Amino acid sequence: MATLRLFAAAREAAATSVETIDAATVGAVLDDARARHGAHFAAVLDQSGVWLNGEPTELDALVGDHDEIAVLPPVSGGSGGYRP
Repeated sequence: MATLRLFAAAREAAATSVETIDAATVGAVLDDARARHGAHFAAVLDQSGVWLNGEPTELDALVGDHDEIAVLPPVSGGSGGYRP
């Protein structure tokens, strides 16, 4: 089972930060997560970066028991630009 770690808006949409999913590829893990967490999560996922073991990945990448997939939504922030 691969570990799926969710950050920021993905964590909020899924109401969890980590879960384990038994699937053979990154894409299959994400498909399972979409089915579990619904349309709002799917919309966040569509805008997010996906990493496998700390590296950007493709959906067809194989995953195993010790692999970690991270979903990193885009982040906006700050209350204005830097002012020295």
